Amino acid sequence: MNRQLLIGTALFCTAMAVLLFGRLLPLSAGTARLPGPDLGLCLALAWVLRRPDQLAAPVIALVFAVQDIILFHPLGLWPAIVVLGTEAARLREGRWRDGPFMVEWLRTAILIGMMMLAYRIIQVLFMMPVPALGQVILHYIATAAAYPPVVLAARALLGLRRITPVEAEHMRFTR
Repeated sequence: MNRQLLIGTALFCTAMAVLLFGRLLPLSAGTARLPGPDLGLCLALAWVLRRPDQLAAPVIALVFAVQDIILFHPLGLWPAIVVLGTEAARLREGRWRDGPFMVEWLRTAILIGMMMLAYRIIQVLFMMPVPALGQVILHYIATAAAYPPVVLAARALLGLRRITPVEAEHMRFTR
């Protein structure tokens, strides 16, 4: 295995474990609050769009499946949708690489919205408990708004940067 792949996978798994630990902390006991962003989803999309060579789809599936188990969500549905969404982003990474960040943010927000819509439609089709639409919309807005700070934090704390054209060409030949 490639050393960069191992380092990237280890960093991603560590960052996701820290985010999951933060979600489990009882920060506001007993008070109703607005739904927060899905920082893990933002991190996964940022990672796939910046370093597609460092993060494999099975790792993403495993991390989000563990998150489902720990948070008592329907097992496997959200990880499957996240893998489909991140792979769709990975396929378009080459075309999105040279664009401005605002366009990337818009495309990512649309992708997040489509993923959340697919999740909700499947929940309704299979008669699963569905959260209130207002809460889902607020969760989407918070997640889309959190994408730029997550990208900035990943760059500052984890050194996550876009691949260069030379690295992209090297990736293309090593596949």
